[in-house]
Amino acid sequence: MVVDTSATEFETQDLLLNVGPQHPSTHGVFRMVLEIDGELVKDLVPYIGYLHRGAEKLCENNDFRQGIGYMDRTEYLAAHNAELSYVMAVEALAEIEVPERAQWIRMILCELNRISSHFMFLGAFGVDVGVFGTPFIYGWRERERIIDLFEEISGDRMMFAYFRAGGLAWEVPLNFPERVREVLESARQGVKDFDGLLTQNEIFIARTKNVGVITADDAIEMGMSGPTIRASGVPLDLRKTEPYLQYDQISFETITADGGDVFDRYLVRLQEISQSIDLIEQCLERLEDGPIMPEKMPRMLRLPEGEVYIRTEAPRGEYGIYMVSKGGNKPHRLKVRSACLSNLQALKQMCVGQYVADAIIVLGSIDIVLSEVDR
Repeated sequence: MVVDTSATEFETQDLLLNVGPQHPSTHGVFRMVLEIDGELVKDLVPYIGYLHRGAEKLCENNDFRQGIGYMDRTEYLAAHNAELSYVMAVEALAEIEVPERAQWIRMILCELNRISSHFMFLGAFGVDVGVFGTPFIYGWRERERIIDLFEEISGDRMMFAYFRAGGLAWEVPLNFPERVREVLESARQGVKDFDGLLTQNEIFIARTKNVGVITADDAIEMGMSGPTIRASGVPLDLRKTEPYLQYDQISFETITADGGDVFDRYLVRLQEISQSIDLIEQCLERLEDGPIMPEKMPRMLRLPEGEVYIRTEAPRGEYGIYMVSKGGNKPHRLKVRSACLSNLQALKQMCVGQYVADAIIVLGSIDIVLSEVDR
């Protein structure tokens, strides 16, 4: 017997798909639940908090120097940049003037950390898109050379705790300028390798162009920052708009793109590596002998009452520290403004209407660090 199904109405049902928290494409213990119709994403709900350790509250129960270590573990891919915001907040409350040599060294290390962080993004992102292991090997190769230099300076490869309120923990090695230039020469080659591997790669372009678009107006409204907002055409760079350290003494332009898609977020970061190389070279030309700490610094800082908000341009965007002091040797309240958390707000808008596979690379293009998101 043949059953006639021509007039039968079939009911379709959307599927809820869990991505994370342990999926290899989630860039940490991040979970997103996708509502999908076939291969199309209809809705997205992000879930965070799997890595919450109470770093802000821990800082409130430790003195101002001990808190530096918690900043390292909050933004572990750019620990120097996280340390910088924290010590600058302490310095603002204590009205400490940082010696010029220490400021130049801080700039060099923060820009090197930006290069290192961006190379890690390029490597992981290339794998997300499907170019397999070569991008990750390129990225890891360049990052290791920078990490080796950081170890020579601070004694540690990731959690440096090298910055101090007032300056630096100790002087850099005598061959510091030469070693930095060696690392920069390697980084230039790394940029060429990625440019040749990905930028003109037809498959890479097809996977990333016009995917995960966020407009400039929406990016501003959601509080986005860093390369993610600059890829949407917004020239927001705190090193330019609110110069700190000695950024107003050197020449550089804010790198932007117009499309606001996954490809542009990749391209902005690649170009920022070359820009950071140029910034560091300018810093080395201006680096002169001198003290790295003020002459009279107490062993234990005790700050007056007050509050301050300090923000700097970290690799992922605005890394801010809101600090309240009620006197004494530890902050009464400390709040970290996470660039990653703010940038994640756009994830749903970027992904709805895209394919499931596109949602993975959209997430990767935001370049989140989960310990900064959760804190």
